[in-house]
Amino acid sequence: MPLRMDDQTITRQIQEEIPVIPINDGVVFPYMLVPLMLKDSNLIRLIEEALAGNKIVGVFTQKDSDKDMPGPDDIYHTGCAMIIQKMARFPDGHMRIIGQGLSRIGISFFTDDMPLMRARIRVLAEPDTEGDLGKAMIRNVAEAFTRLVESSESYPEDLLNVIPGIREAGRLADLLAANINMDIPGRQAALEILDPVRRLGFVYENINNEIEIAAIGEKIRKEVHREMEREQREYYLRQQIRSIQKELGDADSAVELDELKDRIDVKIMPEHAREAAIREFNRLSRMGSNSSEYNVSRTWLDWLLELPWEDGGPEDIDLAKARKILDGDHYDLVPVKERLLEYLAVRKLKKGARGSIICLTGPPGVGKTSLGKSIAAALGRSFVRVSLGGIRDEAEIRGHRRTYIGAMPGRIIQGLRTAGSSNPVFMLDEVDKLGSDFRGSIFRR
Repeated sequence: MPLRMDDQTITRQIQEEIPVIPINDGVVFPYMLVPLMLKDSNLIRLIEEALAGNKIVGVFTQKDSDKDMPGPDDIYHTGCAMIIQKMARFPDGHMRIIGQGLSRIGISFFTDDMPLMRARIRVLAEPDTEGDLGKAMIRNVAEAFTRLVESSESYPEDLLNVIPGIREAGRLADLLAANINMDIPGRQAALEILDPVRRLGFVYENINNEIEIAAIGEKIRKEVHREMEREQREYYLRQQIRSIQKELGDADSAVELDELKDRIDVKIMPEHAREAAIREFNRLSRMGSNSSEYNVSRTWLDWLLELPWEDGGPEDIDLAKARKILDGDHYDLVPVKERLLEYLAVRKLKKGARGSIICLTGPPGVGKTSLGKSIAAALGRSFVRVSLGGIRDEAEIRGHRRTYIGAMPGRIIQGLRTAGSSNPVFMLDEVDKLGSDFRGSIFRR
């Protein structure tokens, strides 16, 4: 049972010089039962000396919990006198003790520091400032702690049965400071406040903060629960759709939709493209496979997912390598090759330049197409040749609208898909034959 002593009895029992026990994982308050596991041989010697005397030691919290051998400057100088009630030894040499806090104490000076710390201490008595303000504060704190226990699952309800029996503001402040979620510096600050009403006000402020955190946590839990319910409902509905499709003989389309969804999830693409893909997939999943729009929507999604959205990476232009490639692929054509090298040099100097257009003219067979391939090889890019001869409809280049039956992407998009890169070198070949019909060539003067 916890000891009950008045301040005078405690003061008489506590000697002026006592052993100092540093702890790194908490703060000891008066009337608080504390289990301690001691491994250090020096601390065990201090406990043995105390057991041979009045069984009272001073427990002080370390400033740095990671320090193995704390000295006088590594602990707070306000702590708690503790009387040892039980002791047990283990075969490996460790010692376990259970003590109870008696009173706040402060270190006046150390009489021994290493390896055994002893100190001259003084008992820190609480001023008698309680009155109507203290009673009102006790009532408010008790109500606030009740709300905290009701709103959070991390606090045991047994504490609610203990609080009504406490009539002193300091006792209530110590009990709650030891049990609510506070960090070690916060608990140490509560230990160092001697005025009981002011200490209870400090604890009251921390309880209100915990209530706000608990309310935010409850809001997050409700949102997560609501989201889980929505996902479970969607999963249930999708399973029903699959069952209906299976009965109608559309089981294959359900498998296709699952595969399509997996492709959307793993595909690397810009956010706006992903949103468009998800929107089209949701529209597709509501269609029947027999719908005339099903194949159109499915084809559109296939093309969207097969495009190379990834960044092609920075350009690595090596002019010596480019000259070697051009000279190896083409005999003579010196002015043309010099012009191409000049263009590459400008791109090398001007970082971040956008794509440019180079127009190559000449009779068939002089090497226009092979020059484009050489440029692509020099830049380390893919090469795409698009023949424009005989094209009379611009939709064949930029693509058809989806409203047309058999609509397909244009030659540019098809070239990107073929190249598998977002920055290939495009060769728009036979531009002079673009639109050639009874109206003649577009280059006619």
